[in-house]
Amino acid sequence: MSRCFYNGWLERQFWKTITIRVDNNVKEGAAERDIRTLLSLLDLGDFVQLRDATATLLMFKTGIRINTIVHLENKHINFKEKLLRLDGAIMKNHDQLLLPFDDTLHCLLSVLVNQNDAIRSVYGVQNKYVFITKQGGVISNSPTHNNIQKRLNKYSKEFGLRNINPHALRRGFAKSLLNKGANIAEISKALGHSNLAVTTQYLHLDKEEVAENLRKYL
Repeated sequence: MSRCFYNGWLERQFWKTITIRVDNNVKEGAAERDIRTLLSLLDLGDFVQLRDATATLLMFKTGIRINTIVHLENKHINFKEKLLRLDGAIMKNHDQLLLPFDDTLHCLLSVLVNQNDAIRSVYGVQNKYVFITKQGGVISNSPTHNNIQKRLNKYSKEFGLRNINPHALRRGFAKSLLNKGANIAEISKALGHSNLAVTTQYLHLDKEEVAENLRKYL
């Protein structure tokens, strides 16, 4: 078009005032049925699969990021209160966050922590990470290399499951809270967002769902 204008074939650049809006692709969250399916297929007697199952459920039930999973230590878990006490050092926004977890996660985390201690003892590794390799090392040595993330991709393809990845698990957590009655401010705080607009992008609300939800306020 610009060439036509500069050659004198068009009198003005009318297209300069035209704004084209393209809908963003909606990224869906993980569904609870797929999480249940995955957990039923994993062998919790195998350390790596136990670790992956625990990480998956932890991300889905608390919404924490994969990078927080990497740096999570025993000190961040309060088993008595069933609470994650996340300090700013391992959070993207550097703010402290408290997140409760249920009995199932309490059990899985307890078993995993004990298995971790046994592995570290065998391999002579000194760390307090909750999620480690089967030799006791860190699960991620770069932003693009994460053992758990790669395993989740593998499970997704192997078992034909949709949206089994860290970000989808986080989105699934947000949508699950909304469906259970949590307000957007609470969800935003749980996700560690500083902007409610970011949180609304996680919730994947279609027009029909919004209309149905509004009926209760008529």
